[in-house]
Amino acid sequence: MPKPPEPEKNSRIPGFYNLNRSDRLVELAKGAGLTEADLAAFDPELGLSVDQADHMIENVVGLHALPLGIALNYQVNGRDVLVPMAIEEPSVVAGASFMARLARAGGGFQAEATAPEMIGQMQVLDVPDLPAARQALLDQRTGLLEEAAGIDPVLQRLGGGPRDLEVRLIEQSPVGPFLVLHLIYDVRDAMGANAVNTAVEKLAPRVEDLTGGRVHLRILSNLADRRLARARCTIPLDQLGFGDYSPEEVRDGIIAAWAFAAVDPYRAATHNKGIMNGVDAVVIATGNDWRAVEAGAHAYAARGGSYTSLSTWGKDAAGNLVGELELPMAVGIVGGATRVHPTAQAALKLLGVQTASQLAEIITAVGLAQNLAALRALATEGIQRGHMGLHARQVAAAAGARGEQIERLARQLVQEKTVRIDRAEEILNAWGSGTISTQENKIS
Repeated sequence: MPKPPEPEKNSRIPGFYNLNRSDRLVELAKGAGLTEADLAAFDPELGLSVDQADHMIENVVGLHALPLGIALNYQVNGRDVLVPMAIEEPSVVAGASFMARLARAGGGFQAEATAPEMIGQMQVLDVPDLPAARQALLDQRTGLLEEAAGIDPVLQRLGGGPRDLEVRLIEQSPVGPFLVLHLIYDVRDAMGANAVNTAVEKLAPRVEDLTGGRVHLRILSNLADRRLARARCTIPLDQLGFGDYSPEEVRDGIIAAWAFAAVDPYRAATHNKGIMNGVDAVVIATGNDWRAVEAGAHAYAARGGSYTSLSTWGKDAAGNLVGELELPMAVGIVGGATRVHPTAQAALKLLGVQTASQLAEIITAVGLAQNLAALRALATEGIQRGHMGLHARQVAAAAGARGEQIERLARQLVQEKTVRIDRAEEILNAWGSGTISTQENKIS
């Protein structure tokens, strides 16, 4: 029976940020074809329950929530996408949305992902003859792969399973020489940790027989460099200028800012953290393992022997800004929290992804957009202007402002260029006593 056509999505919702939460949900339902039941998962009173959480982790005493926002304007491989982002840091959702709008003018994001192959590692110690043991494993490669294929028949039926076997010789280590066997395992639409860990544990006795050694660690590697996602975008030159900044000045400033991260690990760490602001927020929203993705990304950034930028920025022959991001992306749409967490399920439905590879492509596009947002701010007016405008609301709330007071107080803090909690408390106290500062009179 043919699959019904997917409802057409629209990620371009002007004025979304000006709507109240109820109206945002209405627009979200229109833009993504979500039902009332789907939207209920975004309500903290109707989403993940304490009882559900008690079955997910140990010693549960409650829930710890993060704000869930929607990044707009995304087109990935020609398809409009509304992107859920779970994050506490102000300006990330806004920055990612605005950069997606600029990229939209250049055709959106083009993205791709390699096969979902993960690496299972086996550390083989106490090997009497390392070269002979390595050769024995390679000679029995076909038999070992066949044995591994029988471990998970369901995954095999879905087209996954073992793909290759590699053997490395570690000649120098604090415990002396040893062998490392890599089992390359296609995990399809799962993140894959459970499948890979099961496979290497089951193969351990056979490996010990072949090598005469002792299999010590048997564990998945989070440096998933066989499972990469890439995203590219072109920002038309005429989209880059604003205020007193010419398009060429903004473009060249972005490229120069990237060049700093490309050659300096101190800058690269912060540069890549900005990328992961976007990446992690979508990974968390979809119930995936953000710690695994973080570990893989930073290890990949150092794969050449020094830590560097995960992204690349330059210009094309027409002078447009072009960017690309490549990183390991071990995410899934089945199993784990994605199966039991109602908000994660609703987030995946909102995204409309059918495979883990599609999810990886979208996440990488968001990382590239967020990287561009940070570079554009740094190369022009500085990171604080836009960030502090949004951060001021957090400061106002922390100082004790409530309701409409929050926006009013945030405006005054930004106007004074003093976004500090002590100043916020002073203003609130003045309001409480009936006095209003001269600055407040100017902006009321």
